[in-house]
Amino acid sequence: MARLRPNALHPLASAVTGLSAGAVLLLLLPTPLGTALGLLLAGAGSIGSFWLFEKRGLAQREQVLAAIGEVKVRLATSSIRLDALSARVEQMPMREADAVPARAAINELTAEVGLLGDLIHQVATTLADHDAALAAVQSKSVQPQRVEAPVVVVDPEAARQERLQAMAAERAEAARQAKERAEAERAAVISAALSEGKVEVHLQPIVQLPQRRTRGYEALVRLRLDENTLLLPHEFLSVIEERGFGPTLDALVLTRALAIARHLGSKEGELFVSCNFGAATWASSKALVTLSRILDKYREHTGNLIIEMPQSVFRGLDPTSLGLLGAMSANGVRFALDQLVDLRLDPVSLFDRGIRFVKAPAALLMEHAEGGAATDIAAGDLSTLLARASIVLVADEVADNPTVADMIDLGVMMAQGLVFSPPRPVKPDVFAEPAPIAPEPAPQPAAQRPPAEVVGHPAAAPAPRQDAEQGSPAREAPPERQSFRSVLRRASA
Repeated sequence: MARLRPNALHPLASAVTGLSAGAVLLLLLPTPLGTALGLLLAGAGSIGSFWLFEKRGLAQREQVLAAIGEVKVRLATSSIRLDALSARVEQMPMREADAVPARAAINELTAEVGLLGDLIHQVATTLADHDAALAAVQSKSVQPQRVEAPVVVVDPEAARQERLQAMAAERAEAARQAKERAEAERAAVISAALSEGKVEVHLQPIVQLPQRRTRGYEALVRLRLDENTLLLPHEFLSVIEERGFGPTLDALVLTRALAIARHLGSKEGELFVSCNFGAATWASSKALVTLSRILDKYREHTGNLIIEMPQSVFRGLDPTSLGLLGAMSANGVRFALDQLVDLRLDPVSLFDRGIRFVKAPAALLMEHAEGGAATDIAAGDLSTLLARASIVLVADEVADNPTVADMIDLGVMMAQGLVFSPPRPVKPDVFAEPAPIAPEPAPQPAAQRPPAEVVGHPAAAPAPRQDAEQGSPAREAPPERQSFRSVLRRASA
């Protein structure tokens, strides 16, 4: 006999059974007790029916949720297969006319799968909202004073956009952290290279116009990381200045510039070398004092050295820095005004501060010459005006020959730029210490050399002797005559 399963019965079976049992009991016991028992059985059957209805509803809800989950899984699998199919179509060798319909069909299927997934998600969200509403109604019946929370309707497109924004924010944060780590590693490498003294100086010539004869050089700093990596100033100066190593770098560059000045001093032509200091060095009195001590130690080489100073830094020097500038100028150090932003210059004041050169960008001079900027001094008269105060105008950043011709027309005395030569490294022997000069030996009297002896010929006759008695030279014996054959034999022996 098959076993009876309660779940297979209809929920109303409990109510029918209770009512039937109550009616039978009333018929068998027509007493008040029988009536009470009959009503009790009928109520128990009704309660059983309600319980079965609720249980059946929960089971159906679980089945629906399980079916929704299965549909979601199948939709995800279909999406993966569609992506794989799209990749295979892209890799298949076919004409563009055949590939376009296939791509369109795949895109349409992908869109339909995405739409179906959104609908399933909306159904699941609606069921969850329904359960939340039922729970709120039940809790409201128990606690009437509680305010019912509003039902939130989830928009699938808004939810997708929110997820995309969250993913973009995560990617941006990861990229920012990776960039910070890379910058920290690069800063550590640059600091290590500076601490190891891997500073190189490249020289770019400063020529005289119009002959283009080299009159000096500008020392441009480079940082060597390894055998194949050489950093330019814009790649490492910001890191060095942020870490406070600017004065240290300037001291290294000044030492190398003084070695170059010593080398140039041994040559003809009064050549010079110029170098730059950073803004942090000019703003620090302690750093300027350190550099002044280095200059004082190598005072004999400062005549071939020029120190360049930006115009903005020169205008913002405090009284202490101006005093140190005057002290260095009194010791023979010459300065150059660099990185001009305008032509508002006072030549007499510049000369009093030790400025002997003014380096103006060629583009700035051309802008003033063409009337593009208002100024009290014409660009063509600037060189003459500075020359009256013993200051030389140097055109910087000259890139081509037409610009050279324009600078000559403006009366510029010197120029610098790639059109003349790019910066080139300095030979290592320039930085080597000069060998001590040995004292010259005293001149020795020249010894009388014996006369040359010719093979096969008789020796030279001695000087004639003076006869002591007669006071006349003694007569020499006549030379012995030899045959040609004997001379030939002696020469070939």
